[in-house]
Amino acid sequence: MIVGAGIGGLFTALRLHAEGIDCVVHERGERIRELGVGINALPFAVRELDAVGLLDRLDGIGVRTGELIYTHRLGQEIMRRPCGVAAGFAHPQISVHRGRLQGLLHRAVLERLGADAVRTGHRLVGFEQDAEGVTARFADGSHARADVLVGADGIHSTTRSTLFPDEGPPRWSGMMTWRGATDWPEFGTGRTMVIAGGNAAKLVVYPIAAGTAPGTRLTNWAMGVLTGRPGDPPPDEQDWTRPAEPAALAAHVKRFTCDLFDHAAMIASTRDRFEFPMCDRDPLPRWTHGRVTLLGDAAHPMYPMGSNGAGQAILDAVNLSAHLATQTDPARALLAYERDRLPATTQIVLRNRLGGPEQVIDEVERRAPQGFDRIEDVITPAELEAIVAGYTQVSGGHRDRPTPGPGKDRA
Repeated sequence: MIVGAGIGGLFTALRLHAEGIDCVVHERGERIRELGVGINALPFAVRELDAVGLLDRLDGIGVRTGELIYTHRLGQEIMRRPCGVAAGFAHPQISVHRGRLQGLLHRAVLERLGADAVRTGHRLVGFEQDAEGVTARFADGSHARADVLVGADGIHSTTRSTLFPDEGPPRWSGMMTWRGATDWPEFGTGRTMVIAGGNAAKLVVYPIAAGTAPGTRLTNWAMGVLTGRPGDPPPDEQDWTRPAEPAALAAHVKRFTCDLFDHAAMIASTRDRFEFPMCDRDPLPRWTHGRVTLLGDAAHPMYPMGSNGAGQAILDAVNLSAHLATQTDPARALLAYERDRLPATTQIVLRNRLGGPEQVIDEVERRAPQGFDRIEDVITPAELEAIVAGYTQVSGGHRDRPTPGPGKDRA
């Protein structure tokens, strides 16, 4: 059984089904609501969505991101990089509305596993396990029995808190984040992502779907500002559906200058704007306890750097399903999954606390806080590339590049 019908839980169900393993998803909400704003599926994640036959559907709801531009907070371009197929990957990078992706996965699960495969209104309150399986208890008084329980129930995971009852609340980075999405005229190539400013004040803007009028795109924006200190108690519970305070937004919009779009007007025109403190949790020493394990944000909640949150949950699902399909002892399969995935995700969680690939902007703003005329006078291309490439190696973002043929450079 899988607890949690988010992206990680639903994709895990699809992967288990592809391996011939029966599963049921239990979701605390009374229905699957397509909420949220934009997320990115990097090529390694799109490869796995393609492997379960969902690339065409994903293309139908998202945008193939073609380039990423890093800029100084005051607008000067620092670095421009191709994305997806344009960068030599076998699969595209696709930006998409989180709720629409969740809805796509939900429909695919119901089509392939049956109408009873996702059971809503099932809020986990506890579980017990024995040598033969796990029994889960839900708030409505019902029970469910399975060989394995996978906790994919997010940063406020009941599964995790049951296994680690003394852990406490999530850890705040000190950054408050505001997010929204609105129809906006195309900018750049129409498939351009912009990250302006470093990790003290950052603005991220990119299209995630076709707009309602010609020449427009549904455009995601996210603004983060360091308002506290890392490790301080968060000012609010982390809930990405909390409505934003207009005054707080207005106070920080003026920090940025953007040449490709009017970010202030974009934010002001957005109907639904959300705010939440950016939080993660310290890496755990283990995820697996007998026949129970963790996956996605329940296992390794991380700061949203480098477009890795959903992607790492997808990699978890692929690895877990492969071990369950090839080992006869479920408990051993869960331990093998943990051995593969816990060290890798721990590195990403800790690296994201340093700033992810956006460190290129931090370094430029440190050297040129008031902007610059020529980037070459501030930092060399090799220094910029080294910062981004280092993060890409840690996160696995280099995967999905086609293997070079004979005589080609394999570097």
